Amino acid sequence: MQYSSPENFLSANGKDTLKGPVAMIFVEDEVEVDSTLRHHLETGFQTLLVFIPATFAIGADIAPRVHRIDYDLSTGKTFFDAVNTLIAAAPGLWMYYCFNSEYLFYPFCETRTIGEMLSFHTEERRDAMLTYVIDLYAADLETHPVAVSLDDALLDKSGYYALARKDAEKDYHPKERQLDFYGGLRWRYEEHIPYRNRKIDRIALFRAKPGLKLQENHTFNDEEYNTFACPWHNNLTASIASFRTAKALKQNPGSTFEIATFKWHNSVPFEWHSRQLLDLGLMEPGQWF
Repeated sequence: MQYSSPENFLSANGKDTLKGPVAMIFVEDEVEVDSTLRHHLETGFQTLLVFIPATFAIGADIAPRVHRIDYDLSTGKTFFDAVNTLIAAAPGLWMYYCFNSEYLFYPFCETRTIGEMLSFHTEERRDAMLTYVIDLYAADLETHPVAVSLDDALLDKSGYYALARKDAEKDYHPKERQLDFYGGLRWRYEEHIPYRNRKIDRIALFRAKPGLKLQENHTFNDEEYNTFACPWHNNLTASIASFRTAKALKQNPGSTFEIATFKWHNSVPFEWHSRQLLDLGLMEPGQWF
């Protein structure tokens, strides 16, 4: 089905149509739209909402399985406004958001559904999950000038780090169980990345509740949602393998001519498997085995 806005979708269907977990995919361009949708459908999301410009196409095999909502981010609309609209409409449901050419991976995702993982996370009294946005990039930019290739994607095997997240309301003391994470292309090409956009952490998986708001820096107005673990032990974390930064760097006139290749001595082929991300320390299984 196709809807003219998030409000139109909700008025036509109501909360009863939303079966959790819900995925919200925001389409910024026409790069790898179908592969992004297929990946998240295969992961096991029960409802998939696609926020997409009206002129963009979706594969005929996918269209009947998703709810298409006309939404053009290039016109000034924001993804967090749409996310907050859905949060207010469906408290209690687990939700997820990402952009086209991004792919969610979590521990053991090859054999376990997103619903199974979130059920365990809920049992651990967690209402949100930290995800790391791991940059992918094409090995050959001459063949793939947009920097996107599923067949020869690379990622950085090292160069990731975390800094304490300071609390401006408490004399800039570190916040409890919160860190700012950096690395990947945003770290290597930081001169082309605005400071506010350099972090790679995103609370992409969360359970909606009354009053909850997603903020512009990918954090929530409930501080507990922004923590990486509970006070007792480590919790699950996940990764989003993303071509989004590579695309932006190659499409931005200020950086594209300065980048002949993203490859460096720490580049390795992306294996499209959760085991590689676990081995590299780019996500955490917690107590889930």
